[in-house]
Amino acid sequence: MKGVVVVGNPKPASRTRDAGERLLAAFEPEQSQVIELSELGAGLLGWGDPAVKAAVEQVQSADLVVFASPTFKASYTGLLKLFLDQFAGQTGLAGVVALPLLLGGGPAHALAGEFTLKPVLAELGGIVPVQSLYLIDSSYTEDGAMERWLGQWGGVVRRLLA
Repeated sequence: MKGVVVVGNPKPASRTRDAGERLLAAFEPEQSQVIELSELGAGLLGWGDPAVKAAVEQVQSADLVVFASPTFKASYTGLLKLFLDQFAGQTGLAGVVALPLLLGGGPAHALAGEFTLKPVLAELGGIVPVQSLYLIDSSYTEDGAMERWLGQWGGVVRRLLA
């Protein structure tokens, strides 16, 4: 199984990346990659950039993709939006199991992934079989939220990947 983490945080090596890598690792991929969208820079603003095209192809060839973003204005980042705009129509993520993961400062935006990112991933043809995961960025490594989510939804995702 090939897994990819797409990091929509404008700051490289962020907690968002760490949380995404932790979530992907729980599914024990044989191959894993991380795409730091901040490294793609201005290439995301147009069409045809070779590095952006390669990143899109990495996502499309994956079995499981964690789309990780900090919560900005009760939604995912514009950086992630620019990347998702690179996928064609309703088939750009066809066959890819997509997991929306958002990190935020508090519980006020806990449904942001459900209402903003999950519908976009599904519209692009991704298989989004379970609830999005929202983590508090200051405590996600110790509060057990990811483990509880995995206990509830991990089996569903694993069955899809089998």
